[in-house]
Amino acid sequence: MQRALAPARLAALVGPFDRSPAWLGLQRALQELIGDGRIPVGTRLPSERAVTSALGVSRSTVSRAYAELIDAGFATARQGSGTYAAVPVERRRAHDHVLHAGGMDAAPEGSIDLNCASGSATPGVAAAYDRALAALPSYLCGSGYLPSGLPELQAVIADWYAQRGLPTTPGQIIVTSGALSAIAIVARALSRPGDRVMIETPVYANAIEALRLGGGQLVPSPLADPLGESGWDLDEIETTLRQASPRLAYLIPDFQNPTGFLMDDAMRARYAHALRAAGTTAVVDETLQPTSLLDAPMPAPFAAHARDAISIGSASKMYWGGVRLGWIRAPLDLVANLVATRVQLDLGSSLFDQLVLSELFKAGDSVHAIRRERLRARRDVLVAAMREHLPDWRFRIPHGGLALWVQLPHGSATAMAASMERHGVFLAPGPVFSVEGGFDGWLRIPYSRNEEELVEAVRRIAAAWPANRGDAGRRAVRPSAPGLMIA
Repeated sequence: MQRALAPARLAALVGPFDRSPAWLGLQRALQELIGDGRIPVGTRLPSERAVTSALGVSRSTVSRAYAELIDAGFATARQGSGTYAAVPVERRRAHDHVLHAGGMDAAPEGSIDLNCASGSATPGVAAAYDRALAALPSYLCGSGYLPSGLPELQAVIADWYAQRGLPTTPGQIIVTSGALSAIAIVARALSRPGDRVMIETPVYANAIEALRLGGGQLVPSPLADPLGESGWDLDEIETTLRQASPRLAYLIPDFQNPTGFLMDDAMRARYAHALRAAGTTAVVDETLQPTSLLDAPMPAPFAAHARDAISIGSASKMYWGGVRLGWIRAPLDLVANLVATRVQLDLGSSLFDQLVLSELFKAGDSVHAIRRERLRARRDVLVAAMREHLPDWRFRIPHGGLALWVQLPHGSATAMAASMERHGVFLAPGPVFSVEGGFDGWLRIPYSRNEEELVEAVRRIAAAWPANRGDAGRRAVRPSAPGLMIA
C-alpha cells in the first residue's frame, strides 16, 4: 500500500521550526518525525511545491531540506514518483537479546539485563503453586488435553472481565501458552497472506513477528508525540483505516508498550467507531492492564466499545513470567475457528499452570496490591536516579506499565545500547519497537528490576554517556509539553 502525506498534515506535524536557516530546521524536523515513526517509513512526502505553499517557505528551502534528508538516509527519491520516508539501513539491524536464542544465557556475572520488562514473582505465587499441587490429583484420571482451557480457569477469567464492566461467558475464553501464542493464533486464524494488519508504532517488539505469522502485510500507525499526553493520533488512525482498510488492527490501549500511554474512554469509543466504519477487527493487547498504579478506576475494556474486538491477556505481567499462560477473549462466533487454529499449533496449555493461575485469580486484589506497591516504588527509584544522573534525558512518568520510554538528547540509541554491553548493561533501543527501524533516539528502560540494580544501571549508563555524545550529532529537540517530566 502506498501511503501519501497531505501537505496540511505535514505542516501540522512539523509545527514551528527553527528558520535560521530554514532548510536545516525543516530537515531536522522531518528527520525527527520520520525517526520517531510519526511519519511512517514508505510514506510519500508532499511535493516540494506543495510544501512551499503549506509552510510559507521558498522552493529552494524545501529542495535542500529534502536533499539533506535523502543524504542522511531518512528519505529516498524515486524518479517520476516522489520522495519517500525511510530510515538508515543500519537502524533496521537493531536487535533485542530476548528475541534470539542464547540471549542473556552467556552474559557475564554482574550484568544487568534491561531488555526484558519483567521481574521476579509476586509474593503469593509460591502459595498458589502449593494449593494447585494439592488440587492436581483429582485431574489425573483425565487426558490432560484441554484445547480451550481448564473450565475452572475459563470461568474465573470470564468473571474478571465481568467485574471490569464487560459481561463475558466462560465459552468466550481460550487459554493459551502466553500472550504471544494468543497473538499468533489470532493472526493465523483471522488473516490471510496479503491481508493488511494495522499496528501501532512504536510497539511491543515480539508482537511484530507474531502478527506476521498469518502472512499479513503490516501497516504502521504512528502514535502521537511520545512526550505529549494524548498518545494516539486519532485523526491519523482514521485516515489510515480509510486508506488501508486493514483486516485486523493491533493496539495496546492500557499502558501502551513501550510508551506507557493509557487510552481514555472517549478515545476508545471514537477508535471503535472508526474500526466499525472500516470493517476492521481490533486485536486488543491487555497484557499490561493489571499494572495500573492509578488510584482512580481504569477505563472500561476496549471491547466494551467494540463488541467484535478480540482481547488478549497474560499472567506474566499480573503475577510472574514463569506462569506461562495467556488467554483470548473473543466473540462466541469466532471461538470455534480460533480453537481449530490453536490445535494446529499445540493441543493445550499446561494443566498444572492453569490450576496455579486459577488459585492466583481467586486470591483477588491482595496479590495485585503487593505487586502495585512494588512497581510504584521501583518506578519512583528509577525516575529519581534518571533525574540525578542523566538530567538532560527526557521521558514521561507513566501511570502504569513496566518501563520508561526515554529520549536521548542526541545520538543513536542503537549505538548507545551496543556500547553499554561492554559495561554490563543490556538495553533495548528504539528500533527494536519499530516495524521499519525508526525511533533511534529512544530507549526503553524497565523498572521491573530491584531498586539496587536500577540505580546501578543508571550510574553505569551515566558514566558511559559522555563517550557516546558525539556519535550522531545533536538533534533538534522540541519544547516540553505542559506537565512533562524532564529526566
